[in-house]
This record gives sequence, structure tokens and C-alpha cells, in this order.
Amino acid sequence: MYQSISINRKSTTLLALTTSLVLVLSACSQKEQEKGQAQKGQPTSVNYKTAPVQVINPEYEISVPAELKPFEQVAVYAKVTGFVQRMYVDRGDRVRKGQLLAVLEAPEMEQQYLSDKSNEQKVHSDYLYAKQAYERLLDASKTTGAVADIELDRAKSAMESAKSAYDASKAGTAHSSQLKQYLRITAPFDGVITERNVSVGALAGTGSNTPLFMIAQSNKLRLTLSLPERHASSVYEGMPATFTVSSQPGKTFDAKLSRTSGLLDQQDRSLTLEFDVSNPSGELLGGDYAQVKLKLKRKSPSNWVQTKSVLNTQSGTYVLTLNNDEVKRIAVSEGVRLDTLTEVFGNLSPADNIIMKPSEEIKEGKIKK
Repeated sequence: MYQSISINRKSTTLLALTTSLVLVLSACSQKEQEKGQAQKGQPTSVNYKTAPVQVINPEYEISVPAELKPFEQVAVYAKVTGFVQRMYVDRGDRVRKGQLLAVLEAPEMEQQYLSDKSNEQKVHSDYLYAKQAYERLLDASKTTGAVADIELDRAKSAMESAKSAYDASKAGTAHSSQLKQYLRITAPFDGVITERNVSVGALAGTGSNTPLFMIAQSNKLRLTLSLPERHASSVYEGMPATFTVSSQPGKTFDAKLSRTSGLLDQQDRSLTLEFDVSNPSGELLGGDYAQVKLKLKRKSPSNWVQTKSVLNTQSGTYVLTLNNDEVKRIAVSEGVRLDTLTEVFGNLSPADNIIMKPSEEIKEGKIKK
């Protein structure tokens, strides 16, 4: 009996403790709900850290790949058909402008020249005879009635015809002589023979698609590169550049801008730049790939913001402005990145304040402080 009373007392105590705990928790939950409802009824205080737009025009450096090419490079063909009689140069030989490279042989061309020369001499003799006949009649015509006017006119016409025939004959001889000169293959400029494609005895001429030689100018090179569109407006006359080539690690070379294409390439949206590189010692090789460092600067100042202020979303790139307690989302396009700054283009003004840590959760409109 005493044991039963003890158990009932313990159960009653446990039930009382449980009921008290439930009441306390219920009261706390009700207070939290009331607090939440009070907060929903009042605006939340929000503070965003901002920084102003920077309107600056800094000099920045980029690195782009490039290629060294010979300043001039040409394939040398034979203008007339003939057999190669002599070869005076080989691959790797350095040549001077006008230097004889090869001689072709075409016997029929020599015969044609001799025929044209002989015909020229005959026609010249006919011209001299007609000229003398006209001059004699002209002298005789000074005596009244000695020579009829018609005879004098006929002699003058014969002389002029002979003169025209002589001029045409001279032109034909000059043509044959010029063709003979094409049998001598000479260098068009100072350079190096990079290819020799024929040997003595080979038939060369207009019917062959294979050049006799390839010549490249080696004492002057072109450094050619494609500059991305976003940097095209930063190019200026005489712009300096430094470059390195993989064949000579550790060495740096200097160059200055010589020319540009003037228009963007429609395929890759780039601007082609060329730098003339003097190479009198032949230290650099045409065909080398180079890595070029350019120091660029815009023609006028532009808007720059902190890089972390740029919000990239699936719908586009934006910055969030906070002016007069109002948030606005401004669409921008990125330009150059420089350290912690990014160049942006959009509907921004120097007076705008940019939210430093934007997110897609920040909504446009007025905020309460």
C-alpha cells in the first residue's frame, strides 16, 4: 500500500513538471510570433556600402601573341619558257638586289631577236631612201614649175609611211630584246634564298606553277599581331612595344608601331597591328612566334568601378547604384580590368554611388534607413 502511494506521488510530480514546461515553451513561442509580426509591420533598417564611380584614364599593359614575318617575301618565277642553263645560288645564300640567280636557255628566242633586228635594219634603209627622195624634191620645188605639187605630196607621204614602219620595227626588236633579258633571273631585293625548287636542265616558264626560288628579306622584319576589339581605341601613333621569342629565352626586343589595318577584321573582330623590326645582324628569324607587351591608353577618360561591384547574371552584367536612398540596376558592358578596378560602359555618371557587394536579392526601389 505504501509503495502504491509513492508511485502515484511520483507520477503526479512528473505530470506537473511536464505541464509547466509546455506552458513556458508556448509563452516563448507566442512572444516570438508577436515580435515577428511587429517586425513585419515596420521597415527593416538596411545599410549598403557604396563607392563612387571613378572617371579616369590610366595606362594599362596587355600581353598578346604575335608573329615575326619577313618584311618582303616573294616567289621568283620565269617569265619566259626556257631550260635552266646555269644556277648561281642555293638555299640559305644571301643575295643583293639585281644579283644574277640563274640563266635560262631558249635558242628560238635568240633567232627571233636576230630576225627582228634584221628587219629593222631593212626598214630603216627604206625610210632613209624615202627621206632623201622627199628632200630632193623639196629642193627642186623651189624652182617654179620644176616639180608638181602632187609629186611632192606623194614623196612626203611615202617618207612618213616609211618612218612609221621603221618605228614599228624598232618596237618589235625592243620586244624581242626584252624577252631575252627575261632569260636572266635576278634578285628583286636584298634577302636570303629560302627555297630552290629546280635544277640545271629543268624546263621553267609560264607553264610551270613551281617557282624557281623563294626569297625573303631578313634584315628587316614585320611583327604582326591581332589586337582584340575592346583595346582597338587605345592604339596611338608610334606606340612602343616589347616582345620576346621562344627561340631566344631571356632576351627582350623593342619595336614601335608602324601601321594598322585601319578596320576591324569581320571574322575575329580584331585590329591588325604591324611593327617594323630592324634585324641587320640576322639575330631574329622570320617565322618566329613572339609574345608582345603593349602599353595602352584610352583617348579619353572612362568609367571605372570596383571589380567586386560588377554583378554577372544569366540575364546580363549589371551594377547597382544607390542614390538618394534609391537602388537602380544599370546594365553595363565590361572593358579592361586593372588590379581591383574594372572599366564599364553604360548609363552611368560620375555622381553615381555603386553598391560594393551586389546580389540578385537586392531589389530596385526606395529603401528605409
